Amino acid sequence: MLGIDSGVAHGEASVTDRESIDQLIRRRRPEVVFNCAAYNAVDRAETETELAFAVNGEGPGNVALACARGRARLVHFSTNFVYDGALDRPYVESDQPAPLSAYGKSKLEGERRALEVLPSALVIRTAAVFGDTGSAIKGGSFPDRILARAMTGEPLRVVSDQRVNPTYTGDLAPAAIALAESGLEGVVHVVAAGCAGWDEFARAVLQESNVQAQVTPLLSAELSAPARRPLHGCLGSTRVDALRPWREGLHEWAVRRSKA
Repeated sequence: MLGIDSGVAHGEASVTDRESIDQLIRRRRPEVVFNCAAYNAVDRAETETELAFAVNGEGPGNVALACARGRARLVHFSTNFVYDGALDRPYVESDQPAPLSAYGKSKLEGERRALEVLPSALVIRTAAVFGDTGSAIKGGSFPDRILARAMTGEPLRVVSDQRVNPTYTGDLAPAAIALAESGLEGVVHVVAAGCAGWDEFARAVLQESNVQAQVTPLLSAELSAPARRPLHGCLGSTRVDALRPWREGLHEWAVRRSKA
């Protein structure tokens, strides 16, 4: 069973700084490194491409090199955005990536560099992750943002033609630890069972939280987002079982939030 050490804050070491990452691994001597660092401002990546590639592309290679030198196992997290969403079924590990955005391209480059340096690494692609704490750069998780807007009476216009697997971190984290212990290598898709449009996800958030608000669906073509998203961003796997259904994870999230 893996012993879980504390995480590493950005101020302590940046994945873009190869020397600091190498020193960190040498000092802590971990058995397994979970690389969760990412630049995930999808739209801003279209203009901040150099920064996105530094963090998402070069960063995993730096971490992999430090892990190789320190004889540590690497688990790196990636995204469904490496696909173009053209298929009418969930993408599996053998499907050919074809990212549409700078963000997706940078994440795919990170996968490539990590596996090139450390072929024994495990790359976990996941989708629409939400949890008890959300991305600071996005202003919290998707459910948190939906509830915040609903509470202030802001109109909820949510895209309906982009489908994803809403995946709860409370399910993803223990699955990642178990896979690290199993010795699995290469790319694997780890997501909640079932797919939903973002508008369906939003309605479920409101229902689970007992909040009354109207969600108006809109199409991707109606948005003015700089970055293109895959319309069918659902993932499946031929290597591992899916996590529990996404509504069950969302229910647990809502219960925990109500008790916080």
